[in-house]
Amino acid sequence: MSYVKEKATITLTVNGETHELEVGPGPSQVAPWHTLAQTLRETLGLTGTKIGCDHGGCGSCTVLVDGKAILSCITLSVECDGKSVTTIEGLGSPPGRAPDPIQQAFIDHTAFQCGFCTPGIIMASKALLEKTPSPHESEVKDALSGHFCRCISHYHVVRAVMAAAKKGS
Repeated sequence: MSYVKEKATITLTVNGETHELEVGPGPSQVAPWHTLAQTLRETLGLTGTKIGCDHGGCGSCTVLVDGKAILSCITLSVECDGKSVTTIEGLGSPPGRAPDPIQQAFIDHTAFQCGFCTPGIIMASKALLEKTPSPHESEVKDALSGHFCRCISHYHVVRAVMAAAKKGS
């Protein structure tokens, strides 16, 4: 019987790319207490996911895990082992090509200002439209109710999501 401990790793598929990450407290490892937001930003360099309140109250850190909108600042990376994660960087076409329809709708309807919370709002909107392609305005408002932004009119956001739905985002 061997008592040699194997390396603990987690596997995340982020924006279609598989990452095998070693779990541990070292500088190049993902600590067991790291949030998914930390891992995305600090380990993988995907800084589109923002950390606002760091308590799950503002929605800025929203990403999709297996297609569902989650708050990455209160979700441990180790909880996402074997799952597929989509960040704002994973939407749209390669650089120089067309953005995702929901991103284009936000541009067309001026549904952003400083842009800090915009990635989280877009990701929550994307999850809604994947689940409910033709939502009612009340469903859009409900899906985005956990997002806090001081810069924009939420009416612009609702209009952008409704426009993307009409275009078949």
